Amino acid sequence: MTKPAEVPGERRRAERTALRLNAMMRDGNKSRVKARVIDISTHGCRIECTSVVSEDAWIWLSISGLENQYCRVVWHCQEFTGLEFAKPLSDAVFERLLVDEQIGESGINDLRKIASRTHWLARQASDNDIAILADLSRKCAEEAVVEGLRLGQTPKKR
Repeated sequence: MTKPAEVPGERRRAERTALRLNAMMRDGNKSRVKARVIDISTHGCRIECTSVVSEDAWIWLSISGLENQYCRVVWHCQEFTGLEFAKPLSDAVFERLLVDEQIGESGINDLRKIASRTHWLARQASDNDIAILADLSRKCAEEAVVEGLRLGQTPKKR
């Protein structure tokens, strides 16, 4: 982890929306690696990716249906990374993306898994990482409940 115990959501300019998008990330001249967008706003997104990137690095993110996004790494903790788009998405593009990519039952299950994993990681984490991981766990658990209710599912207990 390269960021102090500041929770990344506290400075956010736009609220993020949970969704599941496959993406590819490229850091400079390195090879492209698979990533998964787990939430997005017009100004940035949070991804899950096993590739390590340093804070303030600039990367390219390829998401199907969007032009490649040039992004700054705002924070990185375990396999989760917060990205800020160099050029924010237009509201029309963002709304189309949300309509095209509705979360289904598998997305809800993914949210639950991320919530559980980040909760477990927070319990093992250093003081600097606890806030980020706990915040991510809470947000994913909340989104799973909201999306489950929207689809008519009963929320599962942890």
